Amino acid sequence: MTKPNLTVKDLHVSIEEKEILKGFGIEVNGGEIHAIMGPNGTGKSTLASALMGHPKYEVTSGEATLGGENLFDMDVDERARAGLFLAMQYPSEVSGVTNADFIRSAMNAGREEGDEVSLMKFIRGMDAKMKTLEIDESFQQRYLNEGFSGGEKKRNEILQLLMLEPKIAILDEIDSGLDIDALKVVAEGINSLRSEDFGCMIITHYQRLLNYIKPDFVHVMMQGRIVKSGGPELAKKLEENGYDWIKQELGIEDETVGQQ
Repeated sequence: MTKPNLTVKDLHVSIEEKEILKGFGIEVNGGEIHAIMGPNGTGKSTLASALMGHPKYEVTSGEATLGGENLFDMDVDERARAGLFLAMQYPSEVSGVTNADFIRSAMNAGREEGDEVSLMKFIRGMDAKMKTLEIDESFQQRYLNEGFSGGEKKRNEILQLLMLEPKIAILDEIDSGLDIDALKVVAEGINSLRSEDFGCMIITHYQRLLNYIKPDFVHVMMQGRIVKSGGPELAKKLEENGYDWIKQELGIEDETVGQQ
């Protein structure tokens, strides 16, 4: 079986005619976890939204493929069915749709007609994943993210990740708003998916998440592109020394592009 693969080459993305991504490139394969770090306003969240197909972001040039297929030829739902998953920084609230109904519908949308997951199998699987994430049973019948705290929303994003088992996941600041206990639980859930059949891109500001999820690669993003890559030791150096040494090394002025 071919490993999952997300390849992005020379990607340029604009919003309201202002260029945010300026030649971004990365390759994420099954079995790999990549951490994307960088100062505020360098285009990290823009990257996640553009790859998932948010209509506000205009891809002006470059390419992205998922399993060799052109990502930008796919609608948003097609990208999801092909195995791309986004855990959002700010998940939306959806009144009238329960968590259980939402997740089961999403699972069945990625299956062939007649191969829908049975109700009992779904309930058993969801119960097990909720225990892993220490989520209360009441989450199943609560409306999607409605009235959830920030930490509950993040756990719910990871619950969806565990249930859907995508090929490639993009986790956009999944650690923000989590206390240390919740962070450990969320990290355990993500680590449980590590395999040759799963690749992951984690967008984060902080080393603390990477204390629990060891990345294979760490990339520093500035001015809409990757300017430096390394291993886990690079994240620790950033935690200790910030980003100024990279700016000085590369002759980058202390400015941002004005978007996340």
